[in-house]
Amino acid sequence: MQNLIDSVWLEKLMEKQERQSKSHVLALPIPAQGHINPMMQFSKRLASKGLHVTIVIFSSKVTKHTRRLGSVEVVTVDFVSYEGKLSSDDYSKQFLAAVTRKLPELVAELNNSSGHPISCLLYDSHLPWLLDTARQLGLTGASLFTQSCAVDNVYYNVHEMQLKIPPEKLLVTVSRLPALSPLEITDLPSFVQGMDSESEYSFLLNHVVGQFSNFREADWIFVNTFTTLEEEAVNWLASQRSIKPIGPLIPSFYLDRQLEDDKEYGPSLFKPNPDGCNEWLDSKETGSVVYVSFGSMAALGEEQMAEIAWGLKRSDCNFLWVVRESERKKLPSNFVEESSEKGLIVTWSPQLEVLAHKSVGCFMTHCGWNSTLEALSLGVPMVAMPHWADQPTNAKCIADVWHVGVRVKANEKGIVTEKEVEGCLREVMEGERGNKIRRNSEKWMKLAKTAVDEGGCSDKNITEFAAELARKFHETKDSEV
Repeated sequence: MQNLIDSVWLEKLMEKQERQSKSHVLALPIPAQGHINPMMQFSKRLASKGLHVTIVIFSSKVTKHTRRLGSVEVVTVDFVSYEGKLSSDDYSKQFLAAVTRKLPELVAELNNSSGHPISCLLYDSHLPWLLDTARQLGLTGASLFTQSCAVDNVYYNVHEMQLKIPPEKLLVTVSRLPALSPLEITDLPSFVQGMDSESEYSFLLNHVVGQFSNFREADWIFVNTFTTLEEEAVNWLASQRSIKPIGPLIPSFYLDRQLEDDKEYGPSLFKPNPDGCNEWLDSKETGSVVYVSFGSMAALGEEQMAEIAWGLKRSDCNFLWVVRESERKKLPSNFVEESSEKGLIVTWSPQLEVLAHKSVGCFMTHCGWNSTLEALSLGVPMVAMPHWADQPTNAKCIADVWHVGVRVKANEKGIVTEKEVEGCLREVMEGERGNKIRRNSEKWMKLAKTAVDEGGCSDKNITEFAAELARKFHETKDSEV
């Protein structure tokens, strides 16, 4: 009798998995690394729940031989990326035209080649116009917001005209921005800080606020965060419409290890150039290294580079500093030689691997959202040096909400001095304040892993989405019979 029950149960399970595998999601990020990475991770998570998932990347920089990443199919479409030759507005218009022209063809091709008709378009929230395209193609539309919920709340309130640009007061009160700590103007995203007189900033402000143009019309809204990290901000935005936190969207190897061999994000717009940093890290004591990386796009002035350089040297910490080849000429002429005993300067590094290395005790960063989530998920304290976009708000949370790091203060010229760099590094790496920061970092690391592990809040939201798509697909197939 038990064998019969087991057989029936197995048959039903296999039938359910077969049905789910026929639900096909087409994912489309904007062609920027900070958006491709979380979309790729979400796609992998969905594929692990039994869905057929294809990610489409419009870029000429992604290697064409990348056809699959685990269970996710990768399709690349040639599109010349923005390299300073076009304004953001012109680039955006060209991208819209290219996607609008090519996407219907792709959907038809994939429907035929995969054997699984596409039922859902999962798109980056920065491309809200894709919801109309989804509707025209008879697909449901799901939007992925790739920044923090705190930042989303700011942009939402601007969209709803509850926060004027530029802000009227030096302190944006709790009543003005529900569920957020009081923010000074310098804590707001740079596009909201009253720089709208500049045409480029005006366009970018309209662009980020435009994510909410059809916020209530999308079938699903997902956010790359986890509930315990931003509970008040998540709950407030969820009071406006249903949203689903599904983060942190970083490779499973560094979190729950549910996905086999998931150690890297996947498609990269940049050619890796290993400089042997792992061997150097292996030679250092646990928690003794400051890892300095400002991302793949940052360009600091020569004066600022010099202040960081001498601040690192004054701190007397071991440091690994990622400086792109195009930026190396900005280093002080004698710095590399004078700091060779303590420091290593490389042109590229595998960031997740470095952050996970036992010798790394601090991450000095512009604190873009992906880098912030990586450090939080790996329990690495931060020195936040925000530059633009969402980074000031992330830095506020790092220092004053989650207490996992400190935020540098710039002087009247907007320069972070070597003395300030030294002081912040010592604050994180030494003493009781440093110990408290490390304890808080470890707390958030555990909560991040809990969120994505089986049964965690983020895992449940992904599972429910996959099950709902499978159910709708099955109902549609049944009605066609």
